[in-house]
Amino acid sequence: MDKRLMWRVGLILVVVGLAVWAMYPPQEKIHLGLDLRGGIHLVLRVNTDDTLKAELDDALQRLVSQAKDEGITLGRAEVKPDEHLFTIEVPPETDTAKLNEIVGRYLPEFKVERGAGVWTFRLPDNVVRDIRDKAVRQALETIRNRIDQFGVSEPVIQRQGLESDRILVQLPGVDDPGRVKELISNTAFLELKEVVAGPASDKQSLLAKFGGTPPPGTEILTGDRKGLEGQVIGKEYYLVKKAAIVSGRELRNARRSQDRYGQPAVDFFLIPQAAKKFSNFTGSHIGTSMAIVLDGKVMSAPVIRGQISDEGIIQGSFTIQEAEDLALVLRAGALPASITYLEERTVGPSLGHDSVVRGIRAAVAGLIAVMLFMLVYYKLSGLNADVALLLNLLLLMGAMGYFGATLTLPGVAGVILTIGMAVDANVLIFERIREELEVGKTVKSAIDVGFSRAFGTILDANLTTLIAALFLFQFGTGPVKGFAVTLTIGILASMFTAVFVSRTIYDLVLAGKDRVESLSI
Repeated sequence: MDKRLMWRVGLILVVVGLAVWAMYPPQEKIHLGLDLRGGIHLVLRVNTDDTLKAELDDALQRLVSQAKDEGITLGRAEVKPDEHLFTIEVPPETDTAKLNEIVGRYLPEFKVERGAGVWTFRLPDNVVRDIRDKAVRQALETIRNRIDQFGVSEPVIQRQGLESDRILVQLPGVDDPGRVKELISNTAFLELKEVVAGPASDKQSLLAKFGGTPPPGTEILTGDRKGLEGQVIGKEYYLVKKAAIVSGRELRNARRSQDRYGQPAVDFFLIPQAAKKFSNFTGSHIGTSMAIVLDGKVMSAPVIRGQISDEGIIQGSFTIQEAEDLALVLRAGALPASITYLEERTVGPSLGHDSVVRGIRAAVAGLIAVMLFMLVYYKLSGLNADVALLLNLLLLMGAMGYFGATLTLPGVAGVILTIGMAVDANVLIFERIREELEVGKTVKSAIDVGFSRAFGTILDANLTTLIAALFLFQFGTGPVKGFAVTLTIGILASMFTAVFVSRTIYDLVLAGKDRVESLSI
C-alpha cells in the first residue's frame, strides 16, 4: 500500500472516530424538537400601536412639564395615535419663542405645525417605523429573558420576517400552556405614583371635592378591595398623578418574599439613580399615600411612614407561583406593548414519541431498500456504495451532535431524503465506469475516468441543492430550518463519502494487483 493511500485511509478513520465521539451519547448530544418531544408552539403579535401611543403620551408630558417649569401655561391637549400626532392649545399670550426653544430641545424628532391657537406635533414615518421595530425587538428580548429564567431547554424564539410584528415561540417539553402564555403576555409594567385622593368605593365620591372632574395631570385607577382574610370583595378607586415617581424600567432586581402576615409578596430593588429620586420623594411626603401600580392596576397604596431608599414590596392576593412568576417578569423587564396570540398548538409527548418511532421506521426502511437496490443492480460495487451510505449517516449524526442541532420531524424527512440522495453520486460514477468498460478500457482506467468525469456533474447537482437549503435556513422558521440543516449536512457528507471514500475503497481492493480483468458492477 502506497503512502498516499495510507494517508487517505487514516483520514477516513479519523473522521469516523470524530463523528462517533461527537454523537455519543446521542440522547444527550442530539436534541429533539417540539414536534418530536412534545411542547408548545405559539405565534404572537406585538401590538406596536401601544408603544406608539406611549411615545406620544410621554412626549406630551415632557412638553407640558418643561413648559410649566419655564412659566408657560398650555391649554387642552389631545393625542391621536392613529395619525401619529398630538395637538395642544397655545394661548395668544404664550411666549412662542421660548416654547419653540423647549420644543427644539426636548422634542427634536417631531414635525411641528404651528397653527392659530393650536400646535400639531407629528412623528415622521421613518421615526414611526423605528419605534415599531424597536418595540418588536425589545419584546423579543424580553420574552427570551423570561423563558430563559423559566428554565426551558432548547427554546425557539425568533421574529417572523425582517420587519414583521410577529414572534414565533416554540418550547419543547413544556406541557402547561396556560402558565407559559400568562408569563409571556404579562406586561408587568411597575409604576410608583403619588396618591392624590382615595381609596373610594366609587368615582363620584372620589371626585366630589374636585367638582366631579379629575384635576390636570391626574388619572383614576382601580384596585381590589379586600376583606379581613385577604379575599377580594369588590373594587376601590384611586386618584393618582399621571407622572410616576419611578417605574419598572429603573428596577435592579426583584424576588419572591413574604409580607408581614406571611403571605406571598414580591420585593423589588431600584438602581442607584432611581433610589436617590425615590428617597427624596418619600422623605418629603411622609404621611401621604403612594400607589404601587402594576399594569395600570393598584396593587396596594401604603402610607409613607419614613424615608425609603432603594427597595419596596408589592403585596396582593398572590399564590406562591404567582409571586414567583411576577418576580421573574419584573427581573426580565416589562414588555413595551401588549401581546396578541395568533396561533397556539400543543403537541403531546405521546404524539411526539409516535413521530419519532414512525420516523425511525421510515428511515430504516428507506435505508434497507436503497442498500438492497445497490447490491442487486451494481453487485459488489453496490457494497462499496452501501458502506459510503452508512458512513454518510454516521457523519450526519456526528455533525448534528457536535453542533447541538435540534432534530425536528422535517429534519427526519431531511435525513430520509439524504439517504436517497447519498447514493445519487455513486449512481453517476458507476454508470460512467460502466460506459468506460463497455468501450474497452481497463478496470483501473475506467475507474479513474469514471470518477474524474462524473465529479463535475456531482458538484453541480449538489451545489444547487445546497444553495436551496441555505435559502431555506436563512428565511425559514423552526421546522423548515430543521429540514435545511439536515439536508445541508447530508449533502456535504455525501460529497465526501461518494467521491473520497468510494474511490479509496476501490483503490484498497485493487491495491497490489498489476492487472484486473473484470469489475463487479
